[in-house]
Amino acid sequence: MPALQASLEAQARAFAAPDPARQAALARARALGLPGPRMEAFRTTPLRALAARTFAPPAATAPALDPLALAAIPAPRLVWVNGVLDEGLSNLTALPAGIRLDSAPAPEEEPAAEAFEAWNAALADGGARLVVEPGARIDTPLQLVFASTEDGGERAFHLRHRLVLGEHARLALATHFVGIGAHRHLATHGLALDLAEGAQLDHAQVQREDAGASLLLYTRARLGARACYRRVDLELGAGLCRHVLQVRLEGEGARLEANGVLRGEGRRHVETRLDIQHRARDTACELLWRGLGEGRSRVVFHGGIHIAAGADGTRAALSSKNLLLSGQAEIDTQPVLVIHADDVQAAHGATVGRLDEQALFYLRARGLREDAARALLTAAFLREPLAVLEDEALRGLLERSLDGALGLEDAA
Repeated sequence: MPALQASLEAQARAFAAPDPARQAALARARALGLPGPRMEAFRTTPLRALAARTFAPPAATAPALDPLALAAIPAPRLVWVNGVLDEGLSNLTALPAGIRLDSAPAPEEEPAAEAFEAWNAALADGGARLVVEPGARIDTPLQLVFASTEDGGERAFHLRHRLVLGEHARLALATHFVGIGAHRHLATHGLALDLAEGAQLDHAQVQREDAGASLLLYTRARLGARACYRRVDLELGAGLCRHVLQVRLEGEGARLEANGVLRGEGRRHVETRLDIQHRARDTACELLWRGLGEGRSRVVFHGGIHIAAGADGTRAALSSKNLLLSGQAEIDTQPVLVIHADDVQAAHGATVGRLDEQALFYLRARGLREDAARALLTAAFLREPLAVLEDEALRGLLERSLDGALGLEDAA
């Protein structure tokens, strides 16, 4: 048995009397086994080194963290440190009316398709469970913060979240994965989203974990009739990060706009896999993704769109454009379009290239240093996906995070 699986099994034994749902998830995880390169979905994911490592369970209490480390993230916010909710760092005093915390266990979903998602369901012992009441408009962004820091060893922690938006509700949401200091933890997160008829969710997700961290993220969303889900992902950190984003457009007229930026640097591996399923008439998705490969990193993007039989009137568009800034970096981009319906509009495209030398020369000729000129051109290329968010606070958060990652504050 691989060392990783043995340590996960040890965490499972800590539950003295697991409930039926947890038992079923554990059985599913054992049946699936740890994935390997022969599995198509994991063919590009380097898991050999991770499988050989051993992780301790999370501590009973959150480790102490300097509040100044999270000072830039405003309230209302919920903060977890190394998988443990930190009530001292959390602040819900500004939580508007119309949204409530639901401590009840999330209802059982369909069996996990991947082993790490099954382990998450089997081992998760906390997470955010939120309900937005029908008709409520929450314009002040709610911040969910998952911070990791050194804690006397290498730990594995697992959180499972659920967010339900009632009919015609509206919410602005920001999720942060933040590394504070060097560490080598493993974290798995499962997020289930349920948008009822006419609901709208604007969602910004920023991942800026430490270079030693490993993150395995699963987002499953279901959209009712005329629901609208807008999200932007910034993948800016972690040594290994793999995110599976599945969205089911189940109601007539549902709309998804899911954009993102994948930045590889050093020896990082960053991977995003989209599974967009159109299951009703007149649904639409627009997917705009940008990738950046530097150093000896590897960036992987799989953009899957499936239009089911009967989903006539669907409009789907996917764009994956990538910049390769190093001869040793690697970018793999794979758009996939499967259509089983008539009367649809669907298109996809993918490119990999380098910075425009003429544009670089233009900026250098006007007095900019070469590093500043390259940073500005790179930022212009990567900022395009951010424009989809209507919420100015969320868009500003993303712009500041991207500029900080690119070092634009110092590029003068």
